[in-house]
Amino acid sequence: MSNRKDMARMEATDSPPADYFKFLGTGGARFVVAKQLRASGGIFLHFLGKKMILDPGPGALVRLVRSRPPLDPTSLEAIFLTHKHIDHSNDVNILVEAMTSGGFKKRGVLFAPEECLESQEGVVFNYLKDYLERIEVLTAEKEYRLGELKIRTSVPHLHGAETYGLKIYLPAATVGFLTDTKFFPGLIKAYHDVTLLVMNVVRAKSREADNILHLTAGEAAEIIRGIKPEKAYLTHFGMTMLRADPRKEAEKLAEATGVEVIAAYDGLTVQV
Repeated sequence: MSNRKDMARMEATDSPPADYFKFLGTGGARFVVAKQLRASGGIFLHFLGKKMILDPGPGALVRLVRSRPPLDPTSLEAIFLTHKHIDHSNDVNILVEAMTSGGFKKRGVLFAPEECLESQEGVVFNYLKDYLERIEVLTAEKEYRLGELKIRTSVPHLHGAETYGLKIYLPAATVGFLTDTKFFPGLIKAYHDVTLLVMNVVRAKSREADNILHLTAGEAAEIIRGIKPEKAYLTHFGMTMLRADPRKEAEKLAEATGVEVIAAYDGLTVQV
């Protein structure tokens, strides 16, 4: 489902598809998040019966419970952190509390780079770690399992923190989540096998002496052209993308690449 009409129909029937994901927020970068010009709740995943959340930034808990239909945070089975930055990890601790019923139920899996867990700036409270069934430390290009669900990390991203994207393998598609990074050609090879690509595109254009470690729309075009997924979704917008209008940027990318490109919005639900 890729438009507001389809989403409204799904909400009205209260019967989400078997495999889907939902954008709890599409905001990225400090000013958009601080002002909540777009929400920053991450992405809810429902794959092979598993309920999970990816990069629960500020407001993830509220976005879950206020979703239509509501998404119960106590029913989560896994939390994924791609890196430690606050717009990706702010609500991780409260969601560990919810997932484990405050520690009364030892359950759930946390997938995160070691830097999120053990560094001086680790973002997961130590007392919560024992609440979890297990913790999976993410490293580069490694396969992980959650029941029957197969997950694989990307190459390390260039982002000033230990950062990995994810690929999730489903019967109908391989879904890639290309998180924050500076562009480098190895991204195309790392995500070459995805059929549905979700990309964090913070910026509309680059600048001179550019050292900002986020993708631009032009770089997104190069990646999409190289991978040729069946569909690509843009998310995690900064101020320049909002000013440029993500929908217009998506239309330009679709024309330039020959791939259907969709600008995500808060609450968009995508059937896989």
